[in-house]
Amino acid sequence: MRILLLTAATGAGHIKAANAVEAYIRENTGWDVRNVDCLKAVGRLLDKTVCDSYLFMAKKAPTLFGRLYKRTNQANVISHLVPKLSGLFSNLLYPTVEACAPDAIITTHPFATEMVAALKEDGLVSAPLACIITDYGPHRAYIANAVDAYVVASEDMVPELIEFGVPQEKVYPFGIPVHGVFFDKHDQGMLLRQLDLDPQLPTLLFMAGSFGVNNIIKLYRDLADTRVDMQIIVITGRNQKLFEAFEKEIKSNSTLPTRLIYFTDEVEKYMHAADLLVTKPGGLTVSEALACNLPMAVFDAIPGPEDDNANFLKTHDMCVHLEKGSDFAQEISQLLKEKEHLKAMRENCAGFDKSQSIPNLISLIHKLARAQEPVRAEVRP
Repeated sequence: MRILLLTAATGAGHIKAANAVEAYIRENTGWDVRNVDCLKAVGRLLDKTVCDSYLFMAKKAPTLFGRLYKRTNQANVISHLVPKLSGLFSNLLYPTVEACAPDAIITTHPFATEMVAALKEDGLVSAPLACIITDYGPHRAYIANAVDAYVVASEDMVPELIEFGVPQEKVYPFGIPVHGVFFDKHDQGMLLRQLDLDPQLPTLLFMAGSFGVNNIIKLYRDLADTRVDMQIIVITGRNQKLFEAFEKEIKSNSTLPTRLIYFTDEVEKYMHAADLLVTKPGGLTVSEALACNLPMAVFDAIPGPEDDNANFLKTHDMCVHLEKGSDFAQEISQLLKEKEHLKAMRENCAGFDKSQSIPNLISLIHKLARAQEPVRAEVRP
């Protein structure tokens, strides 16, 4: 089996989902897998234009981004125009697909899905196409007639996709793929002792790299002022400015026991050590936290996809959604004091078990590829 994974770097989630699938295939099958950024394969200009536009709108003009997201998720001229624009670039992607000669194609980005679907409709590609939607709400940009299967985050999305015209038999609520390490069980007390933290204190984990410095530092100070017993792990990622601001804050003002982490490829370790995650509700971050049975306090959501993610979590009582204008620190500290509620939230996260997402996906891909094999005529003596 030759598998082509197609993704794009408009946000880390699409890439991380593809990487998780690639890692599983390499570790557990004898299949040949190639993981390609479809926008980079088409050309540097398109890649830069799309990715820079996404980053600008998501960070600098989130309200505009949200309006555009919602507008293109309705049946109108704009929503029908988006797949046509992607289809125009499909021929530029074709050499990459042809060189791989895949038995199956898996996409984790709507542009990749649209381009491959256009190639299939033109008869240039015959391999089955499985599309992974990497948020907890669907968007019309993913929808195309030539898609053979949609792998979605939860059962809640099935009726929504049916409303978009997707046949129910094409929808598989396996869950968003995440790396298997997030499902591994860990001794929370041991992890906290390794971090020189107290196993008896509630532990907050800040995934803070994408937050503005002023907002997150203010929340940290407000939490200290609540005088509720807690300890904090802060991961700033490669946000050097935020790391330095926290470093200064911890040294000069903080009364909270805090462990500051710059960049780590062991996020799962810190998630397993925590009692509550404070984060933006990106689709992959949410899925990784759920795999670790970790409740969340989510805020600063990008209008549109991250709102969908937050609403899903809130509907199933797996998060508190910190709305603009509310007292974030008070809401978080109150939740830490409500130990039974926090325990129930963790149990809800554990009940949302998508640990077989990638194995189920691999079985589906094998089934779809086998169905595509040409039928050999029976030879009779």
